[in-house]
Amino acid sequence: HRPAAPRRSSSSSSMSAAEPPEAAEPDPARRYEAVVPHWFYRKVTDSRERWIPFSSQDSERLEEAHGSGRDKEDLVVPTSGGRYDVHLKKRQRVAVYWEEEVSEVRRCTWFYKGDKDNKYIPYSETFSKELEEAYMIAVTLDEWKKKLESPSREIIILHNPKLMVHYHPVATSDDWGSTPTEQGRPRTVKRGVENIAAEIPNGEPLQIDHLVFVVHGIGPACDIRFRSIIQCVNDFRNVSLSMLQAHFKKAQEQQQIGRVEFLPVNWHSSLHSTGVDVDLERITLPSINRLRHFINDTILDVFFYNSSTYCQTIVDTVASEMNRLYQLFLQRNPLFKGGVSIAGHSLGSLILFDLLTNQKAAPEEDEHSEEGSRTTSSNRGTEEVKDILKKLELSEYCDVFEKEKMDRQALFLCTEKNLKEMGIPLGPRMKILHYISSKMEMQVCLLHGLCSCRSQPIALRQGPAFTTHDQSLSTPTSSFLAVSANYPQLNYKPTIFFAFGSPIGMFLTVRGVKRINPNYSLPTCKGFFNIFHPFDPVAYRIEPMIVPDLEFEPMLLPHHKGRKRMHLELKEGLTRMSVDLKNNLLGSLRVAWQSFTRAPLPAVEAASTDAEAEAEAGTEKQPDPKPEETPAAVKEEASLINVGRLNGGNRIDYVLQEKPIESFNEYLFALQGHLCYWESEDTVLLVLKEIYQTQGITLDQPLPGSQ
Repeated sequence: HRPAAPRRSSSSSSMSAAEPPEAAEPDPARRYEAVVPHWFYRKVTDSRERWIPFSSQDSERLEEAHGSGRDKEDLVVPTSGGRYDVHLKKRQRVAVYWEEEVSEVRRCTWFYKGDKDNKYIPYSETFSKELEEAYMIAVTLDEWKKKLESPSREIIILHNPKLMVHYHPVATSDDWGSTPTEQGRPRTVKRGVENIAAEIPNGEPLQIDHLVFVVHGIGPACDIRFRSIIQCVNDFRNVSLSMLQAHFKKAQEQQQIGRVEFLPVNWHSSLHSTGVDVDLERITLPSINRLRHFINDTILDVFFYNSSTYCQTIVDTVASEMNRLYQLFLQRNPLFKGGVSIAGHSLGSLILFDLLTNQKAAPEEDEHSEEGSRTTSSNRGTEEVKDILKKLELSEYCDVFEKEKMDRQALFLCTEKNLKEMGIPLGPRMKILHYISSKMEMQVCLLHGLCSCRSQPIALRQGPAFTTHDQSLSTPTSSFLAVSANYPQLNYKPTIFFAFGSPIGMFLTVRGVKRINPNYSLPTCKGFFNIFHPFDPVAYRIEPMIVPDLEFEPMLLPHHKGRKRMHLELKEGLTRMSVDLKNNLLGSLRVAWQSFTRAPLPAVEAASTDAEAEAEAGTEKQPDPKPEETPAAVKEEASLINVGRLNGGNRIDYVLQEKPIESFNEYLFALQGHLCYWESEDTVLLVLKEIYQTQGITLDQPLPGSQ
């Protein structure tokens, strides 16, 4: 008999009686191989307990620390890409960047099959040692049918290396002397993690090239399964790792890249810990309780953001949390030299947009911007005041304003009292105040559509936030926006801003902004991508606000597998075919009509005339198919559209391709369309492509239709 090694249980072990004896066997003690342990942690979700294996990389690191004998002191081992710390002595897994319940950690060698979902559950470390000792004796002495009793009076029988079973105890088993086989259905026992078919990830690259903060939208749940922002960002990160392996394989093999880290930013809990929920509960009607609670917990977040009081809480929380996470990340990754980008979903993208429009650019950068050149030149400001007075037909007062050294900024800080002290008569005063008020109204509405701008025309005059274009977004300054909210400054300059399913365009329109100045760019962030699903009911475009006079489609995001989805190709093909058929039919009808309406001619002449008619029909129908050219040509033309400086001259709006099943009913998949971004390979691939493009690293194979 040759007992199997624990990692590779041979079927021969259960047939020892049928095997001939082998005289030249090595020492029996050498047949035993110690089990290879693997580390697991316990996760409890909705009162369901699951034991999840650490990655091979993390498990080896934990085993190395355990084997060093230092686990008796409070040794801390970073795991899961540095997002969790394992306290070896306490056997605890603790989240680093966010609040989360502490998980139990276990060094696992023996497992039994659970009751509910047939998942294997590890035995305690102490009892696993007893099982391993019994197994070693059984293998060494070739004595099986070993029976062990666990601390909870459960019976484990080792029949042979391939058959080991676990019985639940029966309360009266001692009194009635029942045997283990009479104690219900036995459960399988396995030795070693390789025998339980556990999905063990390899681990994440240690090198981090870029950091992305992700801000959630309304409510505590972020997807259709009502999961938190932490779980959704975990999915996004996992998809990014698979996309890196699939599309950046060359760069990985040459060790040019590692990975991108995504960290969630939670503001909902801070907002609802202010006591506002108690106030809402007092005034909420008792009927349809669940629906009202859902509305209070989610949809009201939009109204909170439009309240100056709670808007301040939200922007403070988002900015301070991103700054805290950034500092903590640098402390834990001192060698990090990469950039930082930010991403927002739904309302989270609007919060980030408002934060970014109110960041202060460095002085040297400010000089290059329109606003910087305007504020640094007092002469230019004085000239602008003259232009305004000329526009209002008040040129005779130019000398008065010049004497008082009034530039554009000073003009918009003026009150009626100031103008009166300057000796400006009542009529001109009213004209100037009305002009200032109308300009201020647009910019205040840019921030909060719900605030009554006209009722506070004087108090809101805080700074130069306009261009000479009527109702266009130029360069708002934090001094102007401080009345509605005092927007904090970030400790870094984001490389790119990604908006998923974003209502930014709608909010800007509601706030009174009709057009975004093509020369406008975010003060500290040069990249901006607005990504949306075609059926997302919350998403709006940005580009038509920059180029309002031109109708054009958003950029179609290429499928991550390198082609357009088949049903979209089929739809395009059928559309082209129908256009071609229509053009051919019209051409034939035109020729027939001309032949009927023309006077009879000699045969030779008629033949030549018919040829001419066909030529004419051909030339007439030639321009018609042009709008239906190949998608590649259309895309190339679309990508060349000038959409201003908001994304450095590149396209801003990107639309995902809907799945075949989604195209059957747009309304049915509308909600799913708003919550699909976390597991969308196409979205993740665009994010990775744009991030690594800033480092000069491109995809292994360029995707068709990509910019």
